[in-house]
Amino acid sequence: MAHPKVVVIGAGIVGTSLADEITSRGWTDVTVLDRGPLFATGGSTSHAPGLVFQTNSSKTMTEFARYTTEKFLALDHPEGWAFNPVGGLEVATTPQRWRDLHRKAGWAQSWGIEGRLLEPAECAALHPLVDADRILGGFHTPTDGLAKALRAAAAQARLATARGARFRAHQEVLGIVQRGGRVAGVETADGIIEADIVVCAAGFWGAELAKRVGLVVPLVPMAHQYAKTGRIAALDGRNSALNEASLPILRHQDQDLYFREHRDRIGIGYYGHNPMPVDLSTLATASTEMPSMLAFTEEDFAPAWRESMELLPALGDSKVEEGFNGIFSFTPDGFSIMGEHRDLEGFWVAEAVWVTHSAGVAKATAEWIIDGAPQTDVHECDLYRFEDVARSDRFILETSSQAFVEVYDIIHPHQYRTALRGLRTSPFYPQQQQLGAYFFEGGGWERPAWYEANAELAQRLRDQGVPFPERDEWSGNFWSPISIAEARWTRERVAMYDMTPLTRYEIAGSGALELLQRLTTNNLDKSVGSVTYTLMLDENGGVRSDLTVARLAPERFQVGANGPLDFDWFSRHLPDDGSVTLRDITGGTCCIGVWGPAARDMVQPLCSDDLSHQGFKYFRALQTYLGAIPVTMMRVSYVGELGWEIYTTAEYGSALWDLLWTAGHAHEVIAAGRIAFNSLRIEKGYRGWGTDMTAEHLPAAAGLDFAVRMAKDDFVGKKALEQARPPAKILRSIVFDSPTAVVLGKEPVYVDGACAGYVTSAGYSATIGHSIAYAWLPAATVPGDAVEVEYLGTRYTAIVHTEPVVDPDMSRIRR
Repeated sequence: MAHPKVVVIGAGIVGTSLADEITSRGWTDVTVLDRGPLFATGGSTSHAPGLVFQTNSSKTMTEFARYTTEKFLALDHPEGWAFNPVGGLEVATTPQRWRDLHRKAGWAQSWGIEGRLLEPAECAALHPLVDADRILGGFHTPTDGLAKALRAAAAQARLATARGARFRAHQEVLGIVQRGGRVAGVETADGIIEADIVVCAAGFWGAELAKRVGLVVPLVPMAHQYAKTGRIAALDGRNSALNEASLPILRHQDQDLYFREHRDRIGIGYYGHNPMPVDLSTLATASTEMPSMLAFTEEDFAPAWRESMELLPALGDSKVEEGFNGIFSFTPDGFSIMGEHRDLEGFWVAEAVWVTHSAGVAKATAEWIIDGAPQTDVHECDLYRFEDVARSDRFILETSSQAFVEVYDIIHPHQYRTALRGLRTSPFYPQQQQLGAYFFEGGGWERPAWYEANAELAQRLRDQGVPFPERDEWSGNFWSPISIAEARWTRERVAMYDMTPLTRYEIAGSGALELLQRLTTNNLDKSVGSVTYTLMLDENGGVRSDLTVARLAPERFQVGANGPLDFDWFSRHLPDDGSVTLRDITGGTCCIGVWGPAARDMVQPLCSDDLSHQGFKYFRALQTYLGAIPVTMMRVSYVGELGWEIYTTAEYGSALWDLLWTAGHAHEVIAAGRIAFNSLRIEKGYRGWGTDMTAEHLPAAAGLDFAVRMAKDDFVGKKALEQARPPAKILRSIVFDSPTAVVLGKEPVYVDGACAGYVTSAGYSATIGHSIAYAWLPAATVPGDAVEVEYLGTRYTAIVHTEPVVDPDMSRIRR
């Protein structure tokens, strides 16, 4: 059988890696085109400084970097190494950075990267140019190092060529050929090259190229400074022309700097200048073969030179002899962009990829194209992860510029952007502001984290003896003890939660049920009024999303989803006969969660229908009225308490809030925020997709096999589940021994002294007075086992607990 014809646009480090990964899997009809020469094409690969630090807050990006280092280390090039594992060293000159290096050391442990925190003298012993008196310590990762990007590109191209791939220089792609909604080839000045699959790996040119086929690739080409010193006497005789470097690559993130050796000189990269977005129209007419290297702006580099000499005094005898402003791609969230065009089948992108992650991204993309799904979870990098607002030119520019500024900043997990806020608000936003809401942001939505109006309640509970443990400086950021009071009050009385940002789709038509049955794991062929928790899997059987599906009519379903990736997945699977319609109804609707022991007493007087336990059972939906307001009520509870999600259309939202708020006065209702919501759902053992489980995990491992009906007809991922082996790791709840122990997520977990897993999410339980966390642990771990979690250098003991930790018999929900 003939394999598809593949054309890759771009012969930089991503395009050459892709050619190697695709041809190594047996697809050998691959053509790689580039507008420049091979392999110094004039893009970012041509000037990349090659520093590869593997440790990242993202497990996915760390895996990409680790694969890249391992692959490059094994490459062969006649001129020498493609990867030099000199190690990496990050130093701290402030207490805040030293704390952050402890956090980074935890990530390394969690993701399986060898690393060690060092005292100042140990740092200076590793890198003698560092002034030990200037630093508080450092973090050393011995398997990091330098990538020789052009050699790595050429070496991978040679491997791909040996299997049949072709590389063609000076072939600017003028257009994409389409036939019947599929890609059919690319047009160059020399004619059309036919293709079944086209992958755009054109680097910072990629966004402009994608526009020609109606695709938004949210990236901004940004100039970044790199300079080289003159000869450094302290480096004389240390390195040869062959090895170039022997000292660890060095990051001084407190001053937005990084350093590497160039034999007897030092290269310095600087992120401290203002963002320099690049207008590609000014490059397109440039005559130089290296358009990605712009003129060096010395005035912008002056602070960098001063700080470099402070950290590395040996530079004082030298000066900057050459430099340039090199172009790299930045995205709104700092992640790469991968995936297939939804409206042009066969057109793929692999963009905004740095050398650090290049081979890993290429491997995942090749798996995705050939096998239907990558082995690594890529939801953070998916082309369609962005909401519509994030696809606007202004949003892309402003947020990508902020991403540039924050490259080396210390970013708290709950620290959100300050620009372009207030773009998406629920109808209750004015009432929330009046209650003193502190807002988090997600998907463009303003989401109340807690309400200052509940400070008095918090004090009242303190006076009654309810514990409010103090937090350390880091975990206390973007947090308030008021959230403890809000969670406690939800369990004791009643609270209102804004659930409007929960993504909602309407799937309707004669083929709606068939589509949902094929795409999800649970049985949705139930009576009108049923509500079902179910999963969507990928071809590997991994959990790509979890859904709550309400059947509101024989051919109409409301689907509670996780975001744009779900809309993309449904869209790709819609039948061609028009028997199914898909609508995102999130913005036109709103939702209030009313939960707590007093919820029925509060809501029943507003409704003529029977809201009793027998009259309105758990996991059922009811279309009714509250007062004069038409609503859809679903008896579900993500916080594990009696109550409902109450939906209406947006025009009734403000009136619905006021109606419920007034009715709740007699029951001491409060508004409660996301922090309380998170802690309550963790108490109840409810997973959060994208945090606790992803496509990397099978349902059984995530504790979600109850939502899989293997007896029903075929569904996506079923075959993979039938062939799956028992999981090596499973998701467990752990309860900390100390009432003051706090973790935030991604911390390493130790079993019998060895790192065996990592925390996904955590929250302080106001119900039991201890923090609870989810953690991926060895399958042999059972309830009652002792574990330790390392948080900023401190080990906290915890016990694996049965689930759910609170109300295991579900009596609170089924009142």
